[in-house]
Amino acid sequence: MSAVQHWDLRSIDAPRGTRDPYVVHQDEGARAVLIALEPGQALGQHQVKENAWVVVVEGTVQVEAGSERVELGPGGLLRFEPAERHSLSSSAGARVLMVLTPWPGAGHYAAG
Repeated sequence: MSAVQHWDLRSIDAPRGTRDPYVVHQDEGARAVLIALEPGQALGQHQVKENAWVVVVEGTVQVEAGSERVELGPGGLLRFEPAERHSLSSSAGARVLMVLTPWPGAGHYAAG
């Protein structure tokens, strides 16, 4: 039986102001990354090959997907289908956890 793995996402020093996330965990089935958004930073329209689950850890994010706009605060959860175009931004700064599954999705490069 394996040991339970756990993390305090609020204490992880994720890089800020970059699109490069902090990889919290990765295995054959999923990848969990922490992204720290600076005030006013946006991750423009993009898509991933996997199902993407996004959890707001701190701050507030504005999310656009197609014609839908949503604002989420701490504890907010949303999900994107594979290849669904979306953008995230934060006017005051935020930290979000993104879980991608299955990892890597078909056609996704498996970097780091």
